[in-house]
Amino acid sequence: MGLEEFALGESIVHRLDPRTKLLTALLFSTVVALNYSIAGSLIAGVFPVVMVGLTGIGWAKILRRMVIVNSFIAMIWMFLPFTVPGETIWSLGPLTVQWEGLVFALLITIKSNVILLTVITLLGTTPVFDLVHALSHMGVPERLIHVFFFCFRYVHVIHDEYLRLLKAMKIRGFRPATNLHTYRSYAYLVGMLLVKSFDRSQKILAAMKCRGFQGKFYILHHYNMRRSDYALAACSVAFAAIVLVIPL
Repeated sequence: MGLEEFALGESIVHRLDPRTKLLTALLFSTVVALNYSIAGSLIAGVFPVVMVGLTGIGWAKILRRMVIVNSFIAMIWMFLPFTVPGETIWSLGPLTVQWEGLVFALLITIKSNVILLTVITLLGTTPVFDLVHALSHMGVPERLIHVFFFCFRYVHVIHDEYLRLLKAMKIRGFRPATNLHTYRSYAYLVGMLLVKSFDRSQKILAAMKCRGFQGKFYILHHYNMRRSDYALAACSVAFAAIVLVIPL
C-alpha cells in the first residue's frame, strides 16, 4: 500500500529528530486550524511548501495523495455556499449562493491542504518505528502507542484480506448494483472482514506472548537534538506567530 513511501530518503528533513517533527506538526497544524484569515492561511502554506523542496519528494507523488483528500473537500463546495447565511451573489429559483459561504469553503480548503502538506512533509518522512519511539520519549501512554503501532503495522494485512474476499465474490459472479442483494453482499463482506481481523489479532497476540511480550516496547537508543532541529522549531514558531498576527 506504500504507507511509508515518503519515509525513504536522506534529505535534511528525513534526518530531523522525530520528536521535533511531531511537536512542530502539532503546533503548526493547531495554529492553522484555529486561524480564520485567508491571507494568514496562504502565508502559512509557504512553510510546508519550502519543506517539500527540502525533502526532495516529487510534487507528482504528493499531489496524487492530495487529490484523494480534496475529492472529499469538494463536497463542502456543494453545500456551504448555499447554506451559510449572508450576502446573496447569485440565485436560481430556490438556490442562492452567499458570499460568506464561498469564503468559508475557500478557507476550509486552504487550511486543509496546508495541514495535509505539513503532515506529509514532517510525519510522512519519518518511519513508523521512529514515530513510535518518539511518542514513547514524549510520555504518551503506552496503550495508545500500541494501538497506533499495531493499526499501522497490520492495516495492509486487513487490506490484502479485503482484496482476497472481494476477488472471491467476483469469481462467484458478483456484480455490484443498486439492489438489496448488493447491499447484503457488502454487509457480509464487512462482517467476514471483522471476523478474520479478530482471528488474526488472536494469533498475533499468542505469537507475541510466546516471544515474551509483556505489554512494553523497550527503548534501546535515544535521540539527540541538533542545530537543524532547533532551526526547524524556530521557523515553525515564526510562521505560527505570523499567522496569528495576520488580521482577520
